[in-house]
Amino acid sequence: MSEKLKVAIVGASGYAGGEFLRLALGHPRLEVIQVSSERYAKQPVHLVHPNLRGATKLRFSSINELSEADLLVLGLPHKESAKRFDDLSKLAPRMIDLAADFRLQDEELYERYYGEAHPRPDLLGKFVYGNPELRRNELQDAKYISGAGCIATATILGLYPLLRHAVLAKGDIIVEAKIGSSAAGNSPSSAGHHPERMGVIRTYAPTGHRHTAEINQELPGNFPIHLTATAVERVRGILVTAHAFLPDGYSDRDVMGAYRDIYENEPFIRLVTARRGIHRVPDPKILDGTNFCDIGFAVDNDTGRVVVMSAIDNLVKGTAGHALQALNISMGWDETLGLDFLGLHP
Repeated sequence: MSEKLKVAIVGASGYAGGEFLRLALGHPRLEVIQVSSERYAKQPVHLVHPNLRGATKLRFSSINELSEADLLVLGLPHKESAKRFDDLSKLAPRMIDLAADFRLQDEELYERYYGEAHPRPDLLGKFVYGNPELRRNELQDAKYISGAGCIATATILGLYPLLRHAVLAKGDIIVEAKIGSSAAGNSPSSAGHHPERMGVIRTYAPTGHRHTAEINQELPGNFPIHLTATAVERVRGILVTAHAFLPDGYSDRDVMGAYRDIYENEPFIRLVTARRGIHRVPDPKILDGTNFCDIGFAVDNDTGRVVVMSAIDNLVKGTAGHALQALNISMGWDETLGLDFLGLHP
């Protein structure tokens, strides 16, 4: 197609919607025609997102004022997308939901982790889970995409090759996620949060984190996953540290072989293999604003324990960038389009 895809972003004043807006404004095949916010209706975008000052003249409108577009991107609070689906789906033939409404395909799994029945179980199979590294074939020509959860993304990408190649001994996997405040809201998704109201939130999920459901859904092998999330003094960023064990006779060569086989041609997966210097493990700080997932590991030869570390920017690779990458695939475009920022250092 030669014309740009016309995009409307619903809930664009929140972290997720605002980040998709930032990326979409720099995307050569997208044209953002409308952005909505009930709280900031009629106000200019830069009032909420000062980094976009001069980049757009758009003003927020009410959700009831939205007109037709080619694509709707939903940055609404949890359950709102499901409740409004029938009306919103009339406005565009394509939809990306950045919240958690359609990530799970099993309504029993949803009820277990969200504590209530899904409001629209008939729609659970309509959306493709937006993890390009695992669902690339399904995303081709997909009209409805569900953005993947940020902690789930970092965990899944870190562990998938080891489980896919049966490199891990059968047993429990312990996952500890250090998260910035933009991933630490009380909602299961940061889609509806407002940046100016977030600050640094000391939120902890020792057990029962809702992203565990996505991890169980996407990872092969039926390994018990035990996830703990801890908020740290950052706004952006996630560092996942996972602990598992190798079978007898396996070594770090088997681990590296699994990663290289699965991720050798992935444009946004980087293996951190340095054995000297200060950058020997993944660091979320250098990933701010990027769509990369950096993965590293270490093996304790005395015990067979393997420690996997994966880092992402939760608002890009964990939310808006991941979704944009999935959109690129669904449209048949180069999947790196609009996602070429390399980060900053120092």
